[in-house]
Amino acid sequence: MYIDADTINNLAKLVGSLAVLGGVVVAAYKYIERDKHQSKLIQDIQEEQTLLCYGIKACLQGLAEQGCNGPVHEALDKLDKHLNKKAHKVDAA
Repeated sequence: MYIDADTINNLAKLVGSLAVLGGVVVAAYKYIERDKHQSKLIQDIQEEQTLLCYGIKACLQGLAEQGCNGPVHEALDKLDKHLNKKAHKVDAA
C-alpha cells in the first residue's frame, strides 16, 4: 500500500473532524452537569430562605403577642401574604 499526500490529507481531515465532534460532546456534557449543579444550589438556597421566613414569622408573632404594634403587624401581614402566594404558586415546569 502506497501512502501519498492525499491519503495523509484525508486522514488529517478525519482526525480533525473526530476531535471537533469529541469537543462538542464534552462541552455538552459539561453544560448539562453545570446546569444540574446550579439547580441543586438554587434548591438549597430556596430551602434555606423558607426556613428563614418561618423563623422571622415566629419572631414577629412573638413580638405581636407581647403587645408590639405598628410595623410588627404590618410586616407580619406582608410576610403571611408572601408565604401564602408562594405556597399556592403553581410551577410552570
